[in-house]
Amino acid sequence: MAFLENDVWHLLALFQRELLLFAGVFFLIGALDDFALDLYWMWLRFTGRGGALRLDTRRFAEKKLRGQAAVFIPAWNESGVLGDTIAHAFRVWRHSDMRIYVGCYRNDPATIEAVLRAAPGDPRLRLVIHDRDGPSTKADCLNRLYQALRDDEARTGEAARMVVFHDAEDMVDHAALAILDDALENADFVQLPVLPLPQSGSRFLGGHYCEEFAESHGKALVVRDALGAAIPAAGVGFALRREQLDGLAQEAPDRLPFAQDSLTEDYELGLSVAARGGRCRFLRARHRDGSLVATSAYFPSRLEDVVRQKTRWVHGIAFQGWDRLGWASNPAEFWMRLRDRRGPFAALVLLCGYVLIALATFGWTASIIGFGKPMELDPLMKLLLAGNFFAFVWRALFRFGFTAREYGIAEGIMAVLRIPIANMIAIMAVRRALMAYVRVLAGRAVVWDKTPHQAHPTKFDAEELFA
Repeated sequence: MAFLENDVWHLLALFQRELLLFAGVFFLIGALDDFALDLYWMWLRFTGRGGALRLDTRRFAEKKLRGQAAVFIPAWNESGVLGDTIAHAFRVWRHSDMRIYVGCYRNDPATIEAVLRAAPGDPRLRLVIHDRDGPSTKADCLNRLYQALRDDEARTGEAARMVVFHDAEDMVDHAALAILDDALENADFVQLPVLPLPQSGSRFLGGHYCEEFAESHGKALVVRDALGAAIPAAGVGFALRREQLDGLAQEAPDRLPFAQDSLTEDYELGLSVAARGGRCRFLRARHRDGSLVATSAYFPSRLEDVVRQKTRWVHGIAFQGWDRLGWASNPAEFWMRLRDRRGPFAALVLLCGYVLIALATFGWTASIIGFGKPMELDPLMKLLLAGNFFAFVWRALFRFGFTAREYGIAEGIMAVLRIPIANMIAIMAVRRALMAYVRVLAGRAVVWDKTPHQAHPTKFDAEELFA
Protein backbone atom coordinates (compact mmCIF):
# COMPACT_ATOMS: atom_id res chain seq x y z
CA MET A 1 0.00 0.00 0.00
CA ALA A 2 2.85 2.36 0.89
CA PHE A 3 4.48 1.45 -2.45
CA LEU A 4 1.29 2.39 -4.30
CA GLU A 5 1.03 5.64 -2.39
CA ASN A 6 4.63 6.56 -3.22
CA ASP A 7 4.04 5.71 -6.86
CA VAL A 8 0.98 8.03 -6.99
CA TRP A 9 2.87 10.91 -5.42
CA HIS A 10 5.79 10.32 -7.77
CA LEU A 11 3.51 10.51 -10.81
CA LEU A 12 1.86 13.65 -9.42
CA ALA A 13 5.25 15.29 -8.89
CA LEU A 14 6.34 14.30 -12.41
CA PHE A 15 3.16 15.74 -13.90
CA GLN A 16 3.63 19.00 -11.97
CA ARG A 17 7.20 19.26 -13.19
CA GLU A 18 6.21 18.86 -16.83
CA LEU A 19 3.36 21.31 -16.41
CA LEU A 20 5.68 23.81 -14.75
CA LEU A 21 8.20 23.50 -17.56
CA PHE A 22 5.54 23.96 -20.24
CA ALA A 23 3.74 26.87 -18.58
CA GLY A 24 6.90 28.52 -17.25
CA VAL A 25 8.78 28.48 -20.55
CA PHE A 26 5.88 29.81 -22.60
CA PHE A 27 5.02 32.40 -19.97
CA LEU A 28 8.58 33.67 -20.33
CA ILE A 29 8.37 33.69 -24.12
CA GLY A 30 5.20 35.77 -23.91
CA ALA A 31 6.86 38.00 -21.32
CA LEU A 32 9.84 38.59 -23.63
CA ASP A 33 7.44 39.58 -26.40
CA ASP A 34 5.74 42.07 -24.06
CA PHE A 35 9.11 43.23 -22.75
CA ALA A 36 10.29 44.05 -26.29
CA LEU A 37 7.13 46.09 -26.87
CA ASP A 38 7.57 47.86 -23.52
CA LEU A 39 11.18 48.78 -24.26
CA TYR A 40 10.28 50.18 -27.67
CA TRP A 41 7.47 52.22 -26.15
CA MET A 42 9.85 53.53 -23.48
CA TRP A 43 12.30 54.52 -26.20
CA LEU A 44 9.53 56.37 -28.03
CA ARG A 45 8.66 58.27 -24.86
CA PHE A 46 12.33 59.05 -24.17
CA THR A 47 12.76 60.45 -27.68
CA GLY A 48 9.53 62.45 -27.47
CA ARG A 49 7.56 60.43 -30.03
CA GLY A 50 5.25 58.40 -27.82
CA GLY A 51 3.27 61.04 -25.98
CA ALA A 52 -0.14 62.52 -26.71
CA LEU A 53 -0.61 65.85 -28.46
CA ARG A 54 -1.79 68.75 -26.29
CA LEU A 55 -4.53 70.68 -28.05
CA ASP A 56 -6.75 73.65 -27.32
CA THR A 57 -9.89 71.79 -28.37
CA ARG A 58 -12.54 74.29 -27.25
CA ARG A 59 -13.08 75.57 -30.79
CA PHE A 60 -13.21 72.16 -32.43
CA ALA A 61 -16.94 71.52 -31.99
CA GLU A 62 -17.85 74.20 -34.53
CA LYS A 63 -14.74 74.11 -36.71
CA LYS A 64 -15.60 73.90 -40.39
CA LEU A 65 -14.63 70.56 -41.86
CA ARG A 66 -12.64 70.18 -45.05
CA GLY A 67 -15.49 68.28 -46.64
CA GLN A 68 -18.63 66.30 -45.94
CA ALA A 69 -18.40 63.76 -43.10
CA ALA A 70 -20.60 60.67 -42.92
CA VAL A 71 -20.90 58.95 -39.52
CA PHE A 72 -21.98 55.29 -39.66
CA ILE A 73 -23.80 53.77 -36.65
CA PRO A 74 -25.06 50.19 -37.23
CA ALA A 75 -27.64 49.11 -34.68
CA TRP A 76 -29.61 46.08 -33.60
CA ASN A 77 -31.79 46.00 -30.47
CA GLU A 78 -30.25 49.23 -29.10
CA SER A 79 -33.33 51.22 -28.08
CA GLY A 80 -31.95 51.67 -24.55
CA VAL A 81 -28.89 53.72 -25.55
CA LEU A 82 -29.02 54.75 -29.20
CA GLY A 83 -31.17 57.82 -28.65
CA ASP A 84 -28.72 59.19 -26.08
CA THR A 85 -25.80 58.53 -28.42
CA ILE A 86 -27.39 60.42 -31.31
CA ALA A 87 -28.62 63.32 -29.18
CA HIS A 88 -25.21 63.75 -27.56
CA ALA A 89 -23.39 63.57 -30.91
CA PHE A 90 -25.56 66.30 -32.40
CA ARG A 91 -25.15 68.39 -29.26
CA VAL A 92 -21.33 68.35 -29.28
CA TRP A 93 -20.76 68.09 -33.05
CA ARG A 94 -22.46 71.18 -34.41
CA HIS A 95 -20.87 70.91 -37.85
CA SER A 96 -23.34 71.57 -40.63
CA ASP A 97 -21.25 69.47 -43.04
CA MET A 98 -21.85 66.23 -41.14
CA ARG A 99 -24.54 63.58 -41.46
CA ILE A 100 -25.16 60.62 -39.17
CA TYR A 101 -26.33 57.43 -40.88
CA VAL A 102 -28.04 55.04 -38.47
CA GLY A 103 -28.68 51.53 -39.73
CA CYS A 104 -31.67 49.69 -38.25
CA TYR A 105 -33.51 46.49 -39.15
CA ARG A 106 -37.12 46.35 -40.30
CA ASN A 107 -38.00 43.95 -37.45
CA ASP A 108 -36.59 46.21 -34.73
CA PRO A 109 -39.27 48.92 -34.29
CA ALA A 110 -38.10 49.94 -30.79
CA THR A 111 -34.67 50.98 -32.08
CA ILE A 112 -36.22 52.78 -35.06
CA GLU A 113 -38.49 54.72 -32.70
CA ALA A 114 -35.51 55.65 -30.49
CA VAL A 115 -33.70 57.08 -33.52
CA LEU A 116 -36.71 59.16 -34.58
CA ARG A 117 -37.11 60.58 -31.06
CA ALA A 118 -33.43 61.46 -30.70
CA ALA A 119 -33.23 64.37 -33.14
CA PRO A 120 -36.63 65.24 -34.61
CA GLY A 121 -36.35 67.58 -37.57
CA ASP A 122 -32.55 67.61 -37.67
CA PRO A 123 -31.57 67.36 -41.36
CA ARG A 124 -28.24 65.81 -40.41
CA LEU A 125 -29.89 62.56 -39.33
CA ARG A 126 -30.35 59.80 -41.88
CA LEU A 127 -32.32 56.75 -40.74
CA VAL A 128 -31.57 53.73 -42.93
CA ILE A 129 -33.85 50.72 -42.49
CA HIS A 130 -32.39 47.44 -43.69
CA ASP A 131 -34.57 45.47 -46.09
CA ARG A 132 -34.08 42.22 -44.17
CA ASP A 133 -34.77 40.91 -40.71
CA GLY A 134 -32.02 41.22 -38.15
CA PRO A 135 -29.67 40.45 -36.83
CA SER A 136 -27.48 39.55 -39.78
CA THR A 137 -23.93 40.74 -39.14
CA LYS A 138 -22.55 44.15 -38.28
CA ALA A 139 -20.68 44.10 -41.61
CA ASP A 140 -23.95 43.52 -43.46
CA CYS A 141 -25.55 46.48 -41.69
CA LEU A 142 -22.53 48.64 -42.55
CA ASN A 143 -22.83 47.62 -46.20
CA ARG A 144 -26.42 48.85 -46.17
CA LEU A 145 -25.22 52.19 -44.79
CA TYR A 146 -22.57 52.34 -47.52
CA GLN A 147 -25.26 51.87 -50.15
CA ALA A 148 -27.37 54.63 -48.57
CA LEU A 149 -24.38 56.97 -48.64
CA ARG A 150 -23.79 56.23 -52.32
CA ASP A 151 -27.45 56.91 -53.08
CA ASP A 152 -27.29 60.27 -51.29
CA GLU A 153 -24.08 61.21 -53.10
CA ALA A 154 -25.63 60.36 -56.47
CA ARG A 155 -28.73 62.39 -55.63
CA THR A 156 -26.91 65.50 -54.37
CA GLY A 157 -23.85 65.31 -56.59
CA GLU A 158 -21.57 65.87 -53.58
CA ALA A 159 -19.30 63.11 -52.28
CA ALA A 160 -18.32 62.71 -48.65
CA ARG A 161 -14.69 63.31 -47.76
CA MET A 162 -14.51 60.94 -44.81
CA VAL A 163 -16.51 58.20 -43.14
CA VAL A 164 -16.48 57.92 -39.33
CA PHE A 165 -17.54 54.76 -37.46
CA HIS A 166 -19.27 54.48 -34.11
CA ASP A 167 -21.43 52.06 -32.14
CA ALA A 168 -24.85 52.63 -30.66
CA GLU A 169 -23.60 53.02 -27.06
CA ASP A 170 -20.80 55.53 -27.68
CA MET A 171 -20.30 58.94 -26.10
CA VAL A 172 -18.26 60.88 -28.65
CA ASP A 173 -15.71 63.54 -27.79
CA HIS A 174 -16.58 67.06 -28.91
CA ALA A 175 -13.16 67.50 -30.55
CA ALA A 176 -12.97 64.10 -32.23
CA LEU A 177 -14.63 64.89 -35.55
CA ALA A 178 -12.44 67.91 -36.30
CA ILE A 179 -9.30 66.08 -35.18
CA LEU A 180 -10.08 63.16 -37.50
CA ASP A 181 -10.78 65.62 -40.31
CA ASP A 182 -7.37 67.27 -39.81
CA ALA A 183 -5.52 63.96 -39.49
CA LEU A 184 -6.89 62.61 -42.78
CA GLU A 185 -4.97 65.31 -44.61
CA ASN A 186 -1.89 63.09 -44.24
CA ALA A 187 -3.44 59.65 -43.76
CA ASP A 188 -6.05 57.31 -45.20
CA PHE A 189 -7.18 55.78 -41.90
CA VAL A 190 -7.07 57.26 -38.39
CA GLN A 191 -8.01 55.62 -35.09
CA LEU A 192 -8.59 57.57 -31.86
CA PRO A 193 -8.39 55.92 -28.43
CA VAL A 194 -11.31 54.18 -26.76
CA LEU A 195 -11.95 54.89 -23.07
CA PRO A 196 -14.12 52.31 -21.26
CA LEU A 197 -15.78 53.83 -18.22
CA PRO A 198 -15.58 52.38 -14.69
CA GLN A 199 -18.81 50.95 -13.33
CA SER A 200 -19.49 51.07 -9.61
CA GLY A 201 -21.83 48.09 -9.91
CA SER A 202 -19.33 45.95 -11.80
CA ARG A 203 -15.84 46.80 -10.60
CA PHE A 204 -14.33 43.47 -11.62
CA LEU A 205 -16.20 42.43 -14.78
CA GLY A 206 -17.14 45.70 -16.46
CA GLY A 207 -14.12 47.41 -14.93
CA HIS A 208 -11.49 45.08 -16.41
CA TYR A 209 -11.94 46.72 -19.82
CA CYS A 210 -10.39 49.90 -18.38
CA GLU A 211 -6.86 48.53 -18.06
CA GLU A 212 -7.19 46.49 -21.23
CA PHE A 213 -7.81 49.55 -23.40
CA ALA A 214 -5.61 51.88 -21.33
CA GLU A 215 -2.59 49.69 -22.04
CA SER A 216 -3.51 48.71 -25.58
CA HIS A 217 -4.37 52.25 -26.70
CA GLY A 218 -1.66 53.85 -24.60
CA LYS A 219 1.20 51.60 -25.68
CA ALA A 220 0.56 48.78 -28.17
CA LEU A 221 -1.10 50.89 -30.86
CA VAL A 222 1.41 53.69 -30.27
CA VAL A 223 4.18 51.21 -31.08
CA ARG A 224 2.31 49.90 -34.14
CA ASP A 225 1.97 53.44 -35.41
CA ALA A 226 5.66 54.15 -34.89
CA LEU A 227 6.67 50.92 -36.65
CA GLY A 228 4.47 51.74 -39.63
CA ALA A 229 2.41 48.58 -39.12
CA ALA A 230 -1.29 48.43 -39.93
CA ILE A 231 -3.61 49.84 -37.28
CA PRO A 232 -6.57 47.54 -36.55
CA ALA A 233 -9.77 49.50 -36.13
CA ALA A 234 -11.37 49.31 -32.70
CA GLY A 235 -14.87 49.43 -34.17
CA VAL A 236 -15.52 52.96 -32.88
CA GLY A 237 -13.79 56.32 -33.00
CA PHE A 238 -12.03 55.84 -36.32
CA ALA A 239 -12.33 57.37 -39.76
CA LEU A 240 -11.08 56.73 -43.25
CA ARG A 241 -11.05 58.65 -46.47
CA ARG A 242 -14.19 58.10 -48.50
CA GLU A 243 -12.39 56.69 -51.54
CA GLN A 244 -10.97 53.86 -49.46
CA LEU A 245 -14.44 52.34 -49.12
CA ASP A 246 -14.90 52.37 -52.89
CA GLY A 247 -11.48 50.79 -53.34
CA LEU A 248 -12.33 47.99 -50.91
CA ALA A 249 -15.70 47.49 -52.60
CA GLN A 250 -14.12 47.17 -56.04
CA GLU A 251 -11.83 44.42 -54.77
CA ALA A 252 -14.67 42.43 -53.16
CA PRO A 253 -16.64 39.76 -55.08
CA ASP A 254 -19.98 41.31 -54.06
CA ARG A 255 -18.74 44.89 -54.68
CA LEU A 256 -19.34 45.81 -51.04
CA PRO A 257 -16.56 47.04 -48.72
CA PHE A 258 -17.32 44.92 -45.64
CA ALA A 259 -17.03 41.13 -45.55
CA GLN A 260 -20.47 40.02 -44.44
CA ASP A 261 -19.23 36.73 -42.99
CA SER A 262 -16.68 38.43 -40.73
CA LEU A 263 -17.18 38.86 -36.98
CA THR A 264 -14.50 41.55 -36.72
CA GLU A 265 -14.96 43.60 -39.87
CA ASP A 266 -13.54 46.63 -38.04
CA TYR A 267 -10.24 44.85 -37.26
CA GLU A 268 -10.00 43.68 -40.87
CA LEU A 269 -10.78 47.15 -42.21
CA GLY A 270 -7.63 48.77 -40.85
CA LEU A 271 -5.44 45.94 -42.09
CA SER A 272 -7.13 45.96 -45.49
CA VAL A 273 -6.53 49.70 -45.95
CA ALA A 274 -2.86 49.19 -45.14
CA ALA A 275 -2.66 46.24 -47.55
CA ARG A 276 -3.94 48.53 -50.31
CA GLY A 277 -1.07 50.92 -49.64
CA GLY A 278 -3.03 53.35 -47.47
CA ARG A 279 -1.38 55.12 -44.57
CA CYS A 280 -2.82 54.17 -41.17
CA ARG A 281 -2.41 56.32 -38.08
CA PHE A 282 -3.19 55.99 -34.39
CA LEU A 283 -3.64 59.43 -32.88
CA ARG A 284 -3.55 60.30 -29.18
CA ALA A 285 -4.46 63.83 -28.14
CA ARG A 286 -5.41 65.49 -24.88
CA HIS A 287 -7.53 68.47 -23.99
CA ARG A 288 -5.97 71.37 -22.12
CA ASP A 289 -7.14 69.83 -18.82
CA GLY A 290 -5.20 66.63 -19.59
CA SER A 291 -8.20 64.41 -20.36
CA LEU A 292 -7.89 62.11 -23.34
CA VAL A 293 -9.68 62.80 -26.61
CA ALA A 294 -11.42 59.46 -26.88
CA THR A 295 -14.68 57.61 -27.41
CA SER A 296 -16.21 56.69 -24.05
CA ALA A 297 -18.70 53.91 -23.34
CA TYR A 298 -19.92 51.44 -20.78
CA PHE A 299 -18.76 47.96 -21.68
CA PRO A 300 -20.62 44.75 -20.72
CA SER A 301 -20.90 44.15 -16.99
CA ARG A 302 -22.45 40.65 -16.76
CA LEU A 303 -20.23 37.57 -17.02
CA GLU A 304 -22.27 36.05 -19.85
CA ASP A 305 -22.10 39.27 -21.88
CA VAL A 306 -18.40 39.82 -21.21
CA VAL A 307 -17.49 36.31 -22.30
CA ARG A 308 -19.74 36.59 -25.36
CA GLN A 309 -18.02 39.78 -26.48
CA LYS A 310 -14.53 38.40 -25.88
CA THR A 311 -15.55 35.23 -27.72
CA ARG A 312 -16.46 37.29 -30.78
CA TRP A 313 -13.11 39.10 -30.67
CA VAL A 314 -11.07 35.91 -30.33
CA HIS A 315 -13.11 34.12 -32.99
CA GLY A 316 -12.80 36.99 -35.45
CA ILE A 317 -9.21 38.09 -34.84
CA ALA A 318 -7.37 34.92 -33.89
CA PHE A 319 -9.28 32.20 -35.76
CA GLN A 320 -10.95 33.96 -38.69
CA GLY A 321 -8.02 36.34 -39.09
CA TRP A 322 -5.65 33.42 -39.53
CA ASP A 323 -7.35 32.17 -42.70
CA ARG A 324 -9.02 35.39 -43.90
CA LEU A 325 -6.03 37.75 -43.70
CA GLY A 326 -3.04 35.41 -43.62
CA TRP A 327 0.33 36.73 -42.55
CA ALA A 328 2.69 39.42 -43.87
CA SER A 329 6.23 39.52 -45.20
CA ASN A 330 7.02 42.79 -43.42
CA PRO A 331 8.73 41.88 -40.09
CA ALA A 332 6.90 44.55 -38.05
CA GLU A 333 3.53 43.58 -39.50
CA PHE A 334 4.25 39.88 -38.96
CA TRP A 335 5.11 40.57 -35.31
CA MET A 336 1.93 42.53 -34.72
CA ARG A 337 -0.30 39.90 -36.33
CA LEU A 338 1.41 37.23 -34.27
CA ARG A 339 0.61 39.25 -31.15
CA ASP A 340 -3.00 39.63 -32.25
CA ARG A 341 -3.40 35.89 -32.68
CA ARG A 342 -1.58 34.61 -29.65
CA GLY A 343 -4.70 34.79 -27.46
CA PRO A 344 -5.81 31.14 -27.78
CA PHE A 345 -2.35 29.77 -26.99
CA ALA A 346 -1.88 32.28 -24.17
CA ALA A 347 -5.19 31.11 -22.67
CA LEU A 348 -3.99 27.49 -22.81
CA VAL A 349 -0.80 28.45 -20.98
CA LEU A 350 -2.82 30.39 -18.40
CA LEU A 351 -5.06 27.38 -17.85
CA CYS A 352 -2.00 25.19 -17.29
CA GLY A 353 -0.69 27.75 -14.83
CA TYR A 354 -3.88 27.70 -12.78
CA VAL A 355 -3.99 23.89 -12.82
CA LEU A 356 -0.40 23.89 -11.59
CA ILE A 357 -1.27 26.26 -8.75
CA ALA A 358 -4.17 24.01 -7.73
CA LEU A 359 -1.99 20.88 -7.79
CA ALA A 360 0.82 22.55 -5.87
CA THR A 361 -1.65 23.75 -3.23
CA PHE A 362 -3.07 20.25 -2.96
CA GLY A 363 0.40 18.75 -2.60
CA TRP A 364 1.53 21.18 0.06
CA THR A 365 -1.73 20.75 2.01
CA ALA A 366 -1.44 16.96 1.85
CA SER A 367 2.17 17.08 3.08
CA ILE A 368 1.17 19.22 6.05
CA ILE A 369 -1.35 16.64 7.24
CA GLY A 370 1.11 13.78 6.71
CA PHE A 371 0.35 12.46 3.20
CA GLY A 372 3.07 12.49 0.58
CA LYS A 373 5.37 15.44 0.03
CA PRO A 374 5.33 18.53 -2.15
CA MET A 375 7.23 18.66 -5.43
CA GLU A 376 10.89 19.44 -4.97
CA LEU A 377 12.27 22.29 -7.03
CA ASP A 378 15.70 21.94 -8.61
CA PRO A 379 17.80 25.05 -9.46
CA LEU A 380 16.38 25.22 -13.01
CA MET A 381 12.82 25.24 -11.72
CA LYS A 382 13.63 27.91 -9.16
CA LEU A 383 15.22 30.06 -11.86
CA LEU A 384 12.18 29.58 -14.08
CA LEU A 385 9.83 30.58 -11.27
CA ALA A 386 11.96 33.61 -10.41
CA GLY A 387 11.90 34.77 -14.03
CA ASN A 388 8.14 34.41 -14.20
CA PHE A 389 7.67 36.23 -10.91
CA PHE A 390 9.77 39.14 -12.20
CA ALA A 391 7.74 39.18 -15.43
CA PHE A 392 4.47 39.24 -13.47
CA VAL A 393 5.63 42.16 -11.32
CA TRP A 394 6.78 44.02 -14.44
CA ARG A 395 3.44 43.41 -16.13
CA ALA A 396 1.48 44.45 -13.04
CA LEU A 397 3.45 47.71 -12.75
CA PHE A 398 2.75 48.60 -16.36
CA ARG A 399 -0.92 47.73 -15.97
CA PHE A 400 -1.13 49.90 -12.86
CA GLY A 401 0.68 52.79 -14.53
CA PHE A 402 -1.39 52.97 -17.69
CA THR A 403 -4.67 52.57 -15.84
CA ALA A 404 -3.78 55.10 -13.14
CA ARG A 405 -2.82 57.64 -15.82
CA GLU A 406 -6.35 57.68 -17.24
CA TYR A 407 -8.51 56.77 -14.23
CA GLY A 408 -6.55 57.56 -11.07
CA ILE A 409 -4.53 55.57 -8.54
CA ALA A 410 -7.51 53.72 -7.03
CA GLU A 411 -8.50 52.28 -10.41
CA GLY A 412 -4.84 51.46 -11.08
CA ILE A 413 -4.78 49.30 -7.94
CA MET A 414 -8.04 47.67 -9.02
CA ALA A 415 -6.45 46.88 -12.39
CA VAL A 416 -3.82 44.74 -10.64
CA LEU A 417 -6.42 43.03 -8.46
CA ARG A 418 -8.46 42.21 -11.57
CA ILE A 419 -5.64 40.28 -13.28
CA PRO A 420 -6.97 36.82 -12.24
CA ILE A 421 -10.48 37.80 -13.34
CA ALA A 422 -9.24 38.95 -16.74
CA ASN A 423 -7.29 35.72 -17.15
CA MET A 424 -10.30 33.53 -16.36
CA ILE A 425 -12.46 35.51 -18.80
CA ALA A 426 -9.81 34.97 -21.49
CA ILE A 427 -9.79 31.21 -20.86
CA MET A 428 -13.59 30.99 -21.03
CA ALA A 429 -13.75 33.12 -24.18
CA VAL A 430 -11.14 31.04 -26.02
CA ARG A 431 -13.00 27.82 -25.27
CA ARG A 432 -16.25 29.27 -26.62
CA ALA A 433 -14.50 30.84 -29.61
CA LEU A 434 -12.92 27.54 -30.59
CA MET A 435 -16.29 25.80 -30.45
CA ALA A 436 -17.90 28.60 -32.48
CA TYR A 437 -15.12 28.43 -35.08
CA VAL A 438 -15.59 24.68 -35.44
CA ARG A 439 -19.33 25.21 -35.97
CA VAL A 440 -18.63 27.80 -38.68
CA LEU A 441 -16.22 25.41 -40.41
CA ALA A 442 -19.01 22.85 -40.32
CA GLY A 443 -21.26 25.21 -42.26
CA ARG A 444 -23.11 27.24 -39.63
CA ALA A 445 -23.83 30.82 -40.71
CA VAL A 446 -22.14 33.73 -38.93
CA VAL A 447 -24.57 36.01 -37.07
CA TRP A 448 -24.26 39.25 -35.11
CA ASP A 449 -23.94 37.78 -31.61
CA LYS A 450 -23.78 41.22 -30.03
CA THR A 451 -23.92 42.23 -26.40
CA PRO A 452 -26.82 44.29 -24.98
CA HIS A 453 -26.40 47.85 -23.68
CA GLN A 454 -28.69 49.56 -21.20
CA ALA A 455 -26.67 52.39 -19.61
CA HIS A 456 -25.29 55.44 -21.40
CA PRO A 457 -22.57 57.77 -20.04
CA THR A 458 -24.66 60.88 -20.63
CA LYS A 459 -26.96 59.75 -17.81
CA PHE A 460 -24.20 60.43 -15.26
CA ASP A 461 -21.86 63.30 -14.51
CA ALA A 462 -18.06 63.07 -14.50
CA GLU A 463 -17.78 62.61 -10.73
CA GLU A 464 -20.02 59.56 -10.83
CA LEU A 465 -18.18 58.07 -13.79
CA PHE A 466 -14.80 58.17 -12.10
CA ALA A 467 -15.88 57.72 -8.48
